Amino acid sequence: MAGVRKAFGANVVLSGVDLTVDRGECVVLIGASGSGKSTLLRCANLLETVDDGVITFEGEDITDPRVNGDEVRSRMGLVFQSYNLFPHLSVLGNVTLALRKVHGVSSAEADQRGLAMLDRVGLAEKSKARPDDLSGGQQQRVAIARALVANPRLMLLDEVTSALDPELVGEVLDLLSDLKSEGVTMVLNTHEMGFARDVADTVCFLHDGVVHETGTPAQVIGDPQQERTRAFLSRIRA
Repeated sequence: MAGVRKAFGANVVLSGVDLTVDRGECVVLIGASGSGKSTLLRCANLLETVDDGVITFEGEDITDPRVNGDEVRSRMGLVFQSYNLFPHLSVLGNVTLALRKVHGVSSAEADQRGLAMLDRVGLAEKSKARPDDLSGGQQQRVAIARALVANPRLMLLDEVTSALDPELVGEVLDLLSDLKSEGVTMVLNTHEMGFARDVADTVCFLHDGVVHETGTPAQVIGDPQQERTRAFLSRIRA
């Protein structure tokens, strides 16, 4: 991602953002609400069209208007804070829907892969349940399983714990830690500084749509050099 700019009318949300994500890396975006973190993820997934700059994914300029956005998104997994599960489908039905409808996988193979993925996130026994029968943490793990089941090259996670009760946050963060240890490439935004410190390879601090500081967790969280970064971390810790 190089020089990415995105505005909604007169409101400039991203202003010349540069970001590099290596294969197998976990990049955590931090910053106050409205700093541009969610918009950055939506631009990376082509849910928003950038006004300027280039986003390269697997060697391809995906901001080229000739690019098939659906094909690009099929190689990424995107998880929202609000789960976005279909209430009329079972847990397994939610996990396998894109496999069957988008990727053309047979129902039998989709179910097999879906059950294996639910087992991976600790919810195999809930495969026949409806989303409303699950806790928030379980619903978010189903949403992550749905994004993972198609073996995406990149996972984008948008504040996936912010809608959860505090006692449920840990189970989702534990799952993300496991994914990191398995080499899943991830970009996520979060206010969970402990997770960012312990799991991230790179931490990127955004303020008013600009990257003010980037580096290892020890650098950005442990010894921030920019005054805006220090002020943000002080508010979070308070």
